Amino acid sequence: MLTHFIGGGPLAAGKSFPVHDPVTGAVVRHVHEADPEVADRAVRAAREAARDWAALPVGERAGWMRRLAEGIERRFDDLVAAEIADTGKPLEQTRTLDIPRGIANFRAFAEIAAQRPDDAFHLAGVLSYTVHRPLGVVAVIVPWNLPFLLMTWKLAPALVSGNTVVVKPSEHTPGSAAVFAEICAETGLPPGVVNIIFGYGSAGRLLVEHPGVDAVTFTGSTATGTAIMRTVAERVKPISFELGGKNAGLVFEDCDLDRAVEGTARSVFTNGGQVCLCTERLYVQRSIFEEFCGRLAQSAREVEPQPMISAEHRDKVLSFYALARSEGAKVLTGGGVPVFNDHRDSGYFVEPTVVAGLSEWSRFNREEIFGPVCHVAPFDSEAEAIDLANGSDYGLAATLWTTNLDRAHRVAQRLEAGLVWVNTWYLRDLRTPFGGVKLSGIGREGGARSLDFYSEPTTITIKLEQSDA
Repeated sequence: MLTHFIGGGPLAAGKSFPVHDPVTGAVVRHVHEADPEVADRAVRAAREAARDWAALPVGERAGWMRRLAEGIERRFDDLVAAEIADTGKPLEQTRTLDIPRGIANFRAFAEIAAQRPDDAFHLAGVLSYTVHRPLGVVAVIVPWNLPFLLMTWKLAPALVSGNTVVVKPSEHTPGSAAVFAEICAETGLPPGVVNIIFGYGSAGRLLVEHPGVDAVTFTGSTATGTAIMRTVAERVKPISFELGGKNAGLVFEDCDLDRAVEGTARSVFTNGGQVCLCTERLYVQRSIFEEFCGRLAQSAREVEPQPMISAEHRDKVLSFYALARSEGAKVLTGGGVPVFNDHRDSGYFVEPTVVAGLSEWSRFNREEIFGPVCHVAPFDSEAEAIDLANGSDYGLAATLWTTNLDRAHRVAQRLEAGLVWVNTWYLRDLRTPFGGVKLSGIGREGGARSLDFYSEPTTITIKLEQSDA
C-alpha cells in the first residue's frame, strides 16, 4: 500500500484504489487516495517549510539537488522496477532514458541556478538591480506517460529556485514518486519541502483550487489544462502548461531515406506512441510517397508492441482505429489488437498502425490519439508541406527530414511548433526552451526559462547620494 508523503514522512489516509500492470492487466499495488483534508495538510506542510527553504542561499539549494541526484543513483534499481510495474515500459528504455534523465535534471538545474546572473543597471546617480524570489508553494501535476522523467523535470527547477512543492502523480503511475519520497527522507531533505499526494484528477483539482498554492505546473491533456486555467483565473496564479499535440513530420524527396524511415518509426511508435512529442501526422513528398509508406508499414510490423497505460486508453486508441475505417482510411498495417498467446493477451495492447487516404479535416487527423499510429499523406511543394504541417490547432513539435541545408533552415523557421527536429527526433539539450504553441501549451521550461517561471524578479532601485569630495 502506497501512502502519501507529507511533512517529511508517510501519511496513511483516505480510501485506497488499485493500480494495474498494463502488460497483464493484473493489480500490482494499492494506493491511498487524497481527500480534502490530506490535500490541505500537504499544502500547509509546504507553506510551513517555504520561508526557511527560500532563505537558503542558492548554492545550498543546489547542493540539495546534487544530493537528491545521488539518492536516485542509490535507488536506481528500485525506481526502474517501480516505473516498469506501472507503465509496462521496456527495461532498456527505463534504464537508459527515464531514470537517468531524472538524475540529469537535478544536476543540470543545480548548475544552471548556481550560475544564474542578476541584472544591474547604472544611470547617473542611480543603481537598479534585480533579485529573484520564489513563487512560494507550487502544485506539480504529473502525467502517466513519462512519470519520473517529467516529475523531476519540474521538481528540480522549482526546488532550486526556492519553492516548496506538492506533487500529484497520475493515478496510473504512483510507484516512482513513492520511491522518490523515500529518497527525500533518506537524504534528509527538510520536512515539507517536497510533499506527495496520490489520487485521481479530483486530488489534483484540490491542489489547484487551494488558496495556499501559489502556482501550478501541469503536463497533460488540453482539456484538463483549460479547466485548470478557469480555476486559477480568479486568483491570477502563474501557470506553466505542456499540453496535447498532433505533431507533424515532413519528409522531402532529398532525404536520406533509410535514416528518415528509421527516425520516423521511432517518432511514431516509441513507448507505444505515448509520448507528447510523437508524430501523428506525416507528410511525404509525392515522388517517394509509395516507397516510404511501404517501408514505414514494414517497420511498424517489426515493432515490438508496447501496452497502453490502461484499458480505458486502449479502448480510446482502438476507437480511433475504427474511426479511421469509418472515415474511409486505407489501413497500411495494423489497426487491431495483437495476439501473443501468453500473459500479455490480458494486457492493454494495440497494434502499431499506419493509415492513409483521409482528409486533413477528418477527426482522425484533427484530434490527438496518443497511440502507436500515424496518418501518411503526400505533398508536392515545400509551401504545401508547410501549410499542411501548420494546419492544426496544436503546435508542440515537428520533425523535418532533408539533406538540403538551406531547406532545413528555411522550413524549420516557418513551422508553428515549439520544437523542430531536423534529421533526428527526441534529442534534447536541457538548457533549451521546451513548450508548445496554440493548444499545446503556455510558457516555456528548460534551462534558465524554467528558473524564470519558478521565480519572480524584484527590481530594487537606489538613489546614490553625490559626494562633496
